[in-house]
Amino acid sequence: MHYTNLKDETQRVDFAEAVATGLGRNQGLFMPESIPRVDDPAAFLAQPFIERSINVLAGFVGSSIPTDVLAHIVREAFSFPVPVVQASPKTRCLELFHGPTLAFKDFGARFLARSLSYIAGDRKITILTATSGDTGAAVAHAFHGLDNIRCAILYPAGKISPLQEKLFCTLGGNIHTFAVDGAFDDCQTLVKQAFDVDALRKDLALNSANSINIARLVAQICYYWEGVAQIPAGDHDSLVIAVPSGNFGNLTAGLIAKAMGLPAKRYIAATNRNDTVPRFLATGEWEPNPTVPTMSNAMDVSAPNNWPRVEALFARGDLEPGILTGFVTSESETEAKLRTLNGYGYVSEPHAAVAFRALEERLVPGENGLFLGTAHPAKFLETVERVLGTKLALPEPLAAVADKGVLSVHIPNDFGAFERELRTRLG
Repeated sequence: MHYTNLKDETQRVDFAEAVATGLGRNQGLFMPESIPRVDDPAAFLAQPFIERSINVLAGFVGSSIPTDVLAHIVREAFSFPVPVVQASPKTRCLELFHGPTLAFKDFGARFLARSLSYIAGDRKITILTATSGDTGAAVAHAFHGLDNIRCAILYPAGKISPLQEKLFCTLGGNIHTFAVDGAFDDCQTLVKQAFDVDALRKDLALNSANSINIARLVAQICYYWEGVAQIPAGDHDSLVIAVPSGNFGNLTAGLIAKAMGLPAKRYIAATNRNDTVPRFLATGEWEPNPTVPTMSNAMDVSAPNNWPRVEALFARGDLEPGILTGFVTSESETEAKLRTLNGYGYVSEPHAAVAFRALEERLVPGENGLFLGTAHPAKFLETVERVLGTKLALPEPLAAVADKGVLSVHIPNDFGAFERELRTRLG
């Protein structure tokens, strides 16, 4: 399997180089040259989760990682349950928050960490990434304690929940966290600028763990297959999958699964008020607005980095036109759907509620819906308790950090200041 830089087609690399490089030349994303097709989806769905996941990833890894090593990596990375739960009469939730940091990003981060550790060997690498919440925790925990890899994680100061912050900003050791005066898009810009400075990139051996890294992306394909595998076969052809979307790596993985042959009818890109993609799908005009803070803060992204990959899938003919639509949910509507789900006996959180509302509004007779539960409700404790008027028990990973002090360095939204801090602490 080879990967091509979407901004420079002359840069063609294998999986190992794509993972080790992160971003291609001119800040281009690596994209598989072709999508491996599943000849018999029904037989594929009948396989156990780990076995199927190894088979999914083998098609994208190629010869970069030996089969026995890949199998070991997958078993270690995906060592927690992935249940599908009935949330309402017509919808189910694929719960992706049963990993160590209670968010879907545990899948990609843990697979990336173990793959990169194998690929790097004795080389020293610095992971540089931006987070709007869950990525930071997943990456920090996945890489914490690895001798040859250091992490620098940027996040918007005051714009993630306190418990989200404590989950990854209290580790120390090889994990360095930076609270930036700005929005998530500003953090992403600082990361991109760092990769554009040749001396800095080479001096610190920079790599990215954002969803722009292909290892994180392909790992997420696996849980789409698992989600559909847990749904009765008779519901597959009428299945609508709603994905809460911010930087669009999650949706990209779902669309790649569809291109492989995953039986599902269509997808909905569900966003909060940061609605660049839904507006683009409706009008054909790409017009990012300033980022708006919302209660579903991990989706507060106005210029999603992964969108070029989605466009490539359609442009190459990997997907049929019309299988993707967008849907926007306001803050009041998000709260209303949290209460609706609670009325069905299902406690959720704002991101999943955004996707649930998309299904509630867009399902037609004969269709059934699957929405992705991307984070544990307790990660948004204040919001969920306020909206539902109830108290939530803290799961163990959050209870363990609730009283710890944050170790982050506060920096302005200025690349010069960031580079100085980066060189001082990691140089």
